[in-house]
Amino acid sequence: MTFKALVVEKDAEGKTSASVQTLDEASLPQGNVTVAVEYSTVNYKDGLCIGPGGGLVRAYPHVPGIDFAGTVEASDDPRYQAGDKVILTGWRVGETHWGGHAQKARVEADWLVPLPAGLTTRQAMAIGTAGLTSMLAILALEAHGLTPGHGPVLVTGAAGGVGSVAVALLAAMGHEVAAVTGRPETEAYLRDLGATRIVPRAELAETVKRPLESETWAGCVDAVGGAMLARVLGQMNYGASVAAVGLAGGATLPATVIPFLLRGVNLLGIDSVRQPYDRRVAAWARLRSQMPMHRLEQMIVPATLADLPRLGADILAGKVQGRVVVDVNA
Repeated sequence: MTFKALVVEKDAEGKTSASVQTLDEASLPQGNVTVAVEYSTVNYKDGLCIGPGGGLVRAYPHVPGIDFAGTVEASDDPRYQAGDKVILTGWRVGETHWGGHAQKARVEADWLVPLPAGLTTRQAMAIGTAGLTSMLAILALEAHGLTPGHGPVLVTGAAGGVGSVAVALLAAMGHEVAAVTGRPETEAYLRDLGATRIVPRAELAETVKRPLESETWAGCVDAVGGAMLARVLGQMNYGASVAAVGLAGGATLPATVIPFLLRGVNLLGIDSVRQPYDRRVAAWARLRSQMPMHRLEQMIVPATLADLPRLGADILAGKVQGRVVVDVNA
């Protein structure tokens, strides 16, 4: 049995290259569930794994793809039977374990969750790791008191994958959403998703000397990090929270503790890779019930395996808008 996959290789000089190849099923890694993949997507980590590696890939040749959805072909675990629809996100699949940029994948049953009833595998990957991360961030903000009607919620990196889903979800839940973007051409797109205010990235990119500014935001989903996160912390309402989900703007945080001490601001770290099964299932249930599917369709950029080398470079360069959905069988 053979299948097609995007294979990343590294030469003797350390240079990587990616191409679609035909592989034998015997080459799949160890695992107790084999899945016929239907759809995958492209995340920032995928861009690193398709291209320079970013320290994520341990061995070559490698098949990237940190998430996928499809149908179980074979299972040695009683929780899954042939024909079951499943989703995989996290657990370093696509990094240290071959991932979803292929027509077949073999993984551990513990890493999977059932596809929620009423959701297609295509919709699941339009949501993907980015959408799951957005929902985990919103759940954390809600657990710390965020409710609609108490002020605008800021979303940084709003035109990206995590940001797009966060904007649509928060708007659908009744929040006033302010979307930060450095690309003026995305303004109409973000307003269509439900943003009521567009904040140019330049307004928040500059580090200020004052540790506190006027209280402006009731909550924040931050995909940027760096100086922008430091600036946002000083603009949060008293007792408000920021859910940190990314570092597109840098890993350092040039901030002070003043917002935490004088305004009781909370900085919440969001990780989707090692989330326990029950939390992943709960987050997917909320996504199924509260994700506006017509908005989801607006985000989708269709792609095939052959498009992935270009899209991997594009997402690292900040050129991808919305959610790339990869039909691995096209």
